[in-house]
Amino acid sequence: MRITRTVAGRSRRTAMLATTGLTAAALLLTGCSDSGSDSAEDADGNITLTLADFGQFGYKEAKLFEKYHELHPNITVKANTSADEKVYYPKFLQQLNTGSGLADIHGVEVGRVKELVDTKADAFADLSKVIDTDQWVNWKALQATTEDGKVIGAGTDIGPMSLCYRRDLFEKAGLPTDRTEVAEKVAGGWEDYLKLGVEYKKKAPKNTFYMDSASAMYNGVVSSNEEQYYSKDGEPIYKDSPSVKKGWNLAAEAVDKGLSQGLAQFTDEWGVALRKGSIATVACPAWMAARITTDAGDKYKGKWDIARTPGDTAANWGGSFLAVPAKGKHVKEAGELVKWLTAPEQQAAVFKAAGLFPSNKGAYELPDVKTAKLPYFNDAPIGEIYAEEAQIIPAAVLGPKDGVIKDTITPQINNMEVRGTSPDDAWDAAVKALDKVIG
Repeated sequence: MRITRTVAGRSRRTAMLATTGLTAAALLLTGCSDSGSDSAEDADGNITLTLADFGQFGYKEAKLFEKYHELHPNITVKANTSADEKVYYPKFLQQLNTGSGLADIHGVEVGRVKELVDTKADAFADLSKVIDTDQWVNWKALQATTEDGKVIGAGTDIGPMSLCYRRDLFEKAGLPTDRTEVAEKVAGGWEDYLKLGVEYKKKAPKNTFYMDSASAMYNGVVSSNEEQYYSKDGEPIYKDSPSVKKGWNLAAEAVDKGLSQGLAQFTDEWGVALRKGSIATVACPAWMAARITTDAGDKYKGKWDIARTPGDTAANWGGSFLAVPAKGKHVKEAGELVKWLTAPEQQAAVFKAAGLFPSNKGAYELPDVKTAKLPYFNDAPIGEIYAEEAQIIPAAVLGPKDGVIKDTITPQINNMEVRGTSPDDAWDAAVKALDKVIG
């Protein structure tokens, strides 16, 4: 049997949900002014709202902007999408500082939200005037909330963790292939995940590897803990964090035992490995399934499957928010659009179209989520799996430089895999680089 999981503090937000309708009520937002936004209004009162984001938020795929225009004929939504969040975010900070060039709505990645909550909260409209935060999984809502209760972002997607694995490779290696049995094999945690890897290696099909990247596993380990890179009092603790130490040591063990192919995720080499079928498992946040489907291709349809995440505590990897700059020209209308885009029906539509899992709990009861299965992954019941994981993820302590810290540590794990750097030398290099950035 799978271990029952509990998360401290889960009772802080327990209200039941009522799903929102497809029309947005007239709502009040604070901080409206007439400077900075690229939005426009013509003489007839027609408004163009701009939404700046990065990567894939799923709105285009779900045709939500067209649908919103049908519901609100005087409003047209224009998206400005950046391919690289690492380029997008510094530009966004500059726009906030100058008050110029801002869109009406901006996407914010979870690794950045704490910095904005702590240092730029006054630059955003208070969405607590618009959304009912009890509709979101509690830890998601808390991430974008200031100490005095101001909410600077409405949750979009989240990344509840699972384990994606190749059924056919497991069978050839003499391992269980049923997703329930696989979950039981790793129920003791990421240590059990490595033990399963050792079993796999004994009879591994030629030219295959148990995992794609030890750094991916590291992110899964760290993300399943409440304290990660910062303490509850806001101090950086990455040098002494138990979760970081555990993740680092397990990653080093994976490298030492030859369980990883040593491929940084999302690189061309990683994609080639998926197409060649050399990877047996991937630490798999909800959004990863779509990427594997695309990169691995039709050849492996039905050969992949999804099991619940290793261990007794669920993990989250990734996710974003929609925020409304206070200096926008159409703050009220932007807030209405944000509420609509993050309502259960629209989050369910995004999940169906793009595979991004909702943060709004009301979506979990809608058919497009509740009964969702992935044919590519042997009809894995992803709606059921991810909804369970999402609601038992710890309310992680976020820090202003979480993204920077993670992006500095993981390449050093890749160095252990690719260059043969010793764990001690790799850790020293990571700390030295972080000391320059964090201080």
